[in-house]
Amino acid sequence: MNKDYIGCEPEKVLKEVFGYDSFRLLQRKIISNVLNKKDTLAIMPTGGGKSLCYQIPALIFDGITVVVSPLISLMQDQVDSLLASGVNAVFLNSTLDWDKYLESMNSIRRGETKILYVSPEGLSSPKIQDLLHDSRVKVSCITIDEAHCVSEWGHDFRPEFLEISAVRKQFSNAVCLALTATATAQVRADIIQNLALKEPEVEISSFDRANIFLSVARKNDAVSQVVDCIRRHWDESGIIYCFSRKQVDSLTQVLLNLGYSALNYHAGLSDEERKNHQNQFIRDQVQIMVATLAFGMGIDKPNVRFVIHYDLPKSLEQYYQEIGRAGRDGLPSEALLLYSGADIFKIRHFFTDAADPQKSENLLQSMTDYASARECRRKKLLAYFGESYDNEKEKNAHCCDICSKGPAVLSDMTIPCQKFMSCIIRTNSHFGAAYIADVLLGSRNKKILDNSHNMISTWGIGRELDKAQWMELASLLIEKNYLVKTGDYGILMLTKEGLGVLKNRDKILLPFENALPSEKSLKATGTFVPKNRAGTGSSGGLLFPKPSGKNGKSKKSSLRADFVLLKKTENSSFEGNVENSQKKSPDQNTLLMISGLKKWRKNKAEEMNVPPYVIFGDKTLHELAAKKPKSMDELLDCYGIGENKAAKFGKEILEQIQKF
Repeated sequence: MNKDYIGCEPEKVLKEVFGYDSFRLLQRKIISNVLNKKDTLAIMPTGGGKSLCYQIPALIFDGITVVVSPLISLMQDQVDSLLASGVNAVFLNSTLDWDKYLESMNSIRRGETKILYVSPEGLSSPKIQDLLHDSRVKVSCITIDEAHCVSEWGHDFRPEFLEISAVRKQFSNAVCLALTATATAQVRADIIQNLALKEPEVEISSFDRANIFLSVARKNDAVSQVVDCIRRHWDESGIIYCFSRKQVDSLTQVLLNLGYSALNYHAGLSDEERKNHQNQFIRDQVQIMVATLAFGMGIDKPNVRFVIHYDLPKSLEQYYQEIGRAGRDGLPSEALLLYSGADIFKIRHFFTDAADPQKSENLLQSMTDYASARECRRKKLLAYFGESYDNEKEKNAHCCDICSKGPAVLSDMTIPCQKFMSCIIRTNSHFGAAYIADVLLGSRNKKILDNSHNMISTWGIGRELDKAQWMELASLLIEKNYLVKTGDYGILMLTKEGLGVLKNRDKILLPFENALPSEKSLKATGTFVPKNRAGTGSSGGLLFPKPSGKNGKSKKSSLRADFVLLKKTENSSFEGNVENSQKKSPDQNTLLMISGLKKWRKNKAEEMNVPPYVIFGDKTLHELAAKKPKSMDELLDCYGIGENKAAKFGKEILEQIQKF
């Protein structure tokens, strides 16, 4: 670190070190709490800037900040990013050889290091305990990242986190900061208790990731649906989550056969394979990662443009955490969820092994309610975390697939609804939606025959709809408050309102679709949708034309991606339509400049052996191309360029810009 920021104002550190003009969300408030030695629990969305909440105080304090993180794979990238910004930081874990480990410890003893990253297991190890209790070492702050891991109600519980409070008590003068992206009221209470936070300030930022377009579709032709999403994000990075290892391997091979740049990631691979695949993805050497939920927490890659869930997640917490991998740089991105009744069956199959099957069922029910919702998905998702969202007030017509379609088209579903509600009554209100659908479809499964429900008047009268459609109808009737689910097995009962409309034979209008989002609604997001959806165009249906260079990517596809991203960025809240915007001639020089800067960044990253985003993020490159700085002073006015990065890379950047 070339400059001493001890005692400085946070704004000065923010601008000079990290190159940002202003704080976001609750960053300033959290930083003030930490500087005033107030224990703090901060809940901020992924990509909301949690790291700055301890990195800036670390430079202002005169001691060291210890960051406890479960993500060993992420520590290297975080340290690389800090070093690139001129911040002296180290990590201590099993990936280091002894000489490097010893040198890092000695740098802490000499007072040269401001931030130490360590795992919860490492924190209580004798070596690190001796280091932190060295008379030359002053621990000013202990930060616990991914703090939800301390709660058994969290989606990634780690027993080792429970030992942190004992270590924390040894440093009574150090302030404690707990950070997480997802925490319900129960999880927040567990964090405070299990970390022994002292009268903590609890800062809850908005859970809204406004730059992520939320989309859900029932599985029809799942591979084609995945390919359509990839085509909308031409030459951009994305993650596809699958339920099982077998599904990961199968889908990866399908994408490779179609000519896509993809790799797999799951616990069945060796440690070396997983590390290699992850590094290729982080370093933009491969476009798509197909993975189980084992992948993601160790990823700090800011330019992931899409996250696809090929199967239904087990909970909204898991879903929210995983879609948070997209758009960490704040640029427009997409989250697509595909689901079917079979997904629910697969998840429930594992409930017998769960510590609390009823809790697992409750979490799954919240997930299925979200997937089958007919109202604004952002509103539904935020409500789960206790946050309200008024879509009309926000005037964000394109925050999700439902809102992008405009007012729902209502269909007269009176007769199917009467059949469904009558069947519930005929079966004595003892069964769930799937069973009622089977009765209506005339199923002769053993349970129906044993209950003699093949003899009732509603058996077999509902063959005009398939099972998925009946399940959708049930969800709509629940949303309409005509039905209610009760008990552990989702038993359906008619409400007072439901009995009334059935008795009075009232007309029932519902937004019944059971169809995929229209291409028109997808175009409304401002993302690119090729006219050739069937994949029979000149490029043979592949994402890229045949490889034409070292990276297997054509310059044309890269320029197209940059143009699309520029247009999406210019049109806030996804309001731009790329096809319309193409009527205007794009600034080819600007696009070539971005392409040149990306090539320079990639070469520099390989030279430094770090991921490209450690040098600069996409947002910085786009701003450089837009502002075209001609001097070091102008360079410092660009997003994400602090004094250290300007000194380190400024001359080369200005030379790159000068070429154009």
